[in-house]
Amino acid sequence: MTQIVTTGSWRPMPGHEADFVKAWSEFAEWASTMPGSTTLRLGRDLSEPTRFVSYAAWRDAESVHAWKSSPQFRGAMARVAQHVDDFQATELDIVASASEGASAVALSSAGAVE
Repeated sequence: MTQIVTTGSWRPMPGHEADFVKAWSEFAEWASTMPGSTTLRLGRDLSEPTRFVSYAAWRDAESVHAWKSSPQFRGAMARVAQHVDDFQATELDIVASASEGASAVALSSAGAVE
């Protein structure tokens, strides 16, 4: 089973940072109730404090697609987007990881990423 990570790069409008964080937190609280979700996180870039990055691991791609196609998604995202000048989203298929001195790579026998 493939693990998927969703990420977002956010630039709140000047003066809207606190409102953005509050709206994103409410969005994440709702998203964390969706089947297949895990912990959702939002970080502020230390070298570029006007940029925030969100990320969440999901059990599988089907869970992500069900979340994004749910009837509530568009409205929940709009409440966050009203405070944002720029937003870029990605869905990442995890192909390698490392933990406690060991790594794992998800490659097929032909060297292609599975």
